[in-house]
Amino acid sequence: MRKVSKSWGVVKALTIGLLAAGLAGGAVAQDSKVLNVYNWSDYIGPDVLKNFEKETGIKVRYDNFDSNEILHAKLVAGKTGYDIVVPSSNWAALQIAGGLFQKLDKSKLPNLKNLDPDIQAQLAKVDPGNDHLVNWLWGYTTVGINTDKVKAALGSEPMPDNVWELAFNPKYVSKLKSCGVSMLDAGSEILPAVLHYMGKDAYSTNQADYTAAAAVLKAVRPSVTLFSSSGYINDMVSGSVCLAVGWSGDISIARQRAIDTKTGQKIEALVPKNGGLIFFDSMAIPKDAANVANAHAFMNYIMRPEVHASLTNQVFYANPNKEARKFVVPEVANNPAVFPNSEQMKTMIAPKALGNDIRRLQTRIFTQFKTGR
Repeated sequence: MRKVSKSWGVVKALTIGLLAAGLAGGAVAQDSKVLNVYNWSDYIGPDVLKNFEKETGIKVRYDNFDSNEILHAKLVAGKTGYDIVVPSSNWAALQIAGGLFQKLDKSKLPNLKNLDPDIQAQLAKVDPGNDHLVNWLWGYTTVGINTDKVKAALGSEPMPDNVWELAFNPKYVSKLKSCGVSMLDAGSEILPAVLHYMGKDAYSTNQADYTAAAAVLKAVRPSVTLFSSSGYINDMVSGSVCLAVGWSGDISIARQRAIDTKTGQKIEALVPKNGGLIFFDSMAIPKDAANVANAHAFMNYIMRPEVHASLTNQVFYANPNKEARKFVVPEVANNPAVFPNSEQMKTMIAPKALGNDIRRLQTRIFTQFKTGR
């Protein structure tokens, strides 16, 4: 979904070297009855793996990561040990260009017919022909709040019309420090959000934009109490965080956990009027995967309407399956924080692929932000 940059040549050159070293071998002649999956945390229902294992006899080893940076480093290093990984589509674009994924055998994926053509068209922007990626779930980066705590902390100050101001305008965030402010622990997530808040291209390639974004981050750094890409869910549930720059589904998970455990915390994922930053997390098969047939079987299983719906019901991220909506429970299907309406979707900011030079710049600025330098 991100624009290809000239610096992708660096990635391609690195990958060619890895391939030459024999790190990208294809599938073994006969798959064993195992499947190794590397996915985001809090991103699957409790029965999905158990049901797949029972039906197929394939044992799943399921590991978690909490940032695209971690997954990308593992893929570039090679010998991942995984048969399915789940990058966000803008990172997947970089990985496809680097030759890090196998092409899908669509003859083994009859349930591709269930996927929404609009989502497929979005993915085709980074994966021409939809040759490498199958969307797992999608959502958007946004601001989540504990409504009561934020209202109390702001006092007589009304909520801003642009909810991104709660996180990036010192006027607001300084008042929220007392009840806890969390930001995702990844520069590739926070820098686009800051740039969008500033009215700039969220995926800018202009260094001056990043210099300006660094100044905004420096001004709010004293008010940030936590950097987290997964733990912030429970921190919102417990009430130790009242504002989080996070992912829509995670914030909705926190809301439901607070309801289920009766913590009394009222949590809400906000849908910014000027848009959240949409993402599409998608399954792909690493070039060195050993159990390719099993990987296809798992992908096809996930694309069953009732299975895709079960993911949404459990983790509150939208699924790309046009046949699944009828299996999504009404309170989730009708929740605009999970499935934004058509007008809200028009405001969402689609990701773009950035080259290594901008990614290094994002990392440097974010490191300075975290360390307070």
